[in-house]
Amino acid sequence: MPEAKLAMKLYDTASKAVVPFEPGPVVTMYTCGITPYDATHLGHAAVYITYDVLQRRLRDAGHDTRCVRNVTDVDDDILRKARELDVHYLDLAAAETARFDDDMIALDMLPSWSEPRATSAIADIRGFIGMVLDNGHAYESGGAVYFDVNSWSDFGSISGYDRDTMLKLAAERGGNPDDPNKRDPLDFVLWQPSADGEPAWDSLWGMGRPGWHIECSALALRELDTTIDLHGGGSDLIFPHHECEAAQSTAATGEPFVRHWMHQAMVRMDGEKMSKSLGNLVFVSELRKTYDPRAIRLGVVTHHYRTEWEWHDDLMPDAAARLERWLAAGAGDGALTEVRQALDNDLDTMTAVAAIDDAVERGLGVDQAALLLGVDLAKGPSAPAPPTVTESK
Repeated sequence: MPEAKLAMKLYDTASKAVVPFEPGPVVTMYTCGITPYDATHLGHAAVYITYDVLQRRLRDAGHDTRCVRNVTDVDDDILRKARELDVHYLDLAAAETARFDDDMIALDMLPSWSEPRATSAIADIRGFIGMVLDNGHAYESGGAVYFDVNSWSDFGSISGYDRDTMLKLAAERGGNPDDPNKRDPLDFVLWQPSADGEPAWDSLWGMGRPGWHIECSALALRELDTTIDLHGGGSDLIFPHHECEAAQSTAATGEPFVRHWMHQAMVRMDGEKMSKSLGNLVFVSELRKTYDPRAIRLGVVTHHYRTEWEWHDDLMPDAAARLERWLAAGAGDGALTEVRQALDNDLDTMTAVAAIDDAVERGLGVDQAALLLGVDLAKGPSAPAPPTVTESK
């Protein structure tokens, strides 16, 4: 039975501290989704497993959760990949989204409350940009619309980064600080002219397409509310993506955008963060050909969400062996109280796993506690991932 009151604490990126997380009966959450131009890798899985476990604990405590996860089906990355493959960008998005969905189902993720696509929100985005302009926080230049960071004194308050760090990260992560149409190198694009062959929509500022950050602000407002309880994603999104989201959202509505910011640390391989751009990836679909998806979950939750960790070859064999021990333990509520307490302490899945291991060693059934981590011991193993006919280049 769920408890009468949740006593959860989570690290808040903006305040740089572990603080009480005290939502109402309905918890509104927004997690930044994929840009669907390649397959789901273990870094993606770590992000979405973290927010899945959080939702499971919130529901266990009696809350309703409404988690929106967007699909960025138009931006620089997907358009570039579509040109490389000589396919329509929406066909590429559809194929890769289907692969992602197959992986999420296999990993037994709770269904998102909503999964809106960026291209579904063009009208919302245009209206949102109009609000930012009307409130004096954006300007037109060179056929584009930019957010004016100097009009926003709180810019940088989410990340806490200094100007030099923000400029460095903006250059690395698509911020284009050398754009001559900007008043300040840190200004970011809300609407931009489309290049030849790119999709374009009509607007008051000319034919073009949205900037990267604006879609999430518009979709969060459309799907949830002016202020949402929790916003999350990978830690690489803190800047510029979430910093820009926070500034433009509050500038548009006049209300706080997010009550609590929560970020998943990077998964690393060969000393670098696991990313499509570097190509150092472990794909979930490949792991599924050998391992039960429940073992993939266990491989992830043996690490704390705020601590970077390195992929190693023993990870999956160890996780598979742990799953077999848990399965042999059978049904029961062993370690349930300890797991609830661990998850309430900044989503400490490492301690939760250790508590279940201890209960198994003492001969207790642990299916209820395991289910809080999304590991359904009563469920048979999923079918292996389907063979990939063509891999992205």
